[in-house]
Amino acid sequence: MYQFEETDWKLFRAKLPEWQEAYMERLLAEYAELLAGDASASEKFWALDKRIRADRQRLGVRVHEESRSKLQDILTGLMIDNVITEDDLQDFSESLRESTHTWVQMYRKNIEE
Repeated sequence: MYQFEETDWKLFRAKLPEWQEAYMERLLAEYAELLAGDASASEKFWALDKRIRADRQRLGVRVHEESRSKLQDILTGLMIDNVITEDDLQDFSESLRESTHTWVQMYRKNIEE
C-alpha cells in the first residue's frame, strides 16, 4: 500500500468533480450521436438503455465517495476507463504519477495476454 502526500489527496478531491463532469459531457455527446443515427426508434432506445446501464458501472460516473486508502485504485480505474489521462495527473506528486502509470501498464499488459 502506498502512502501519498496530503497535497495529492486534496488535489484529487478538488479535481474529481471536474473530471466526472467532463466525462459525463462526453457520454452525453455520444448518446446524442447514437440517437441521431439511422436506426429505428426502438433500436435507438434499447441501444441507449444498454449503453447507460454499462456506463453507470464506470468510475467516471459512480465514484462519489472517495477514500484515501483507495486513491491509487480510483486513479488507475479512471485512467483505464479513459475518464482521465496522464496529463490530468501533471499536478500530482511524481510518486503518485509513476505508480498510477505502472498500474495502468500492468492492467493493459494483462488484457493483451
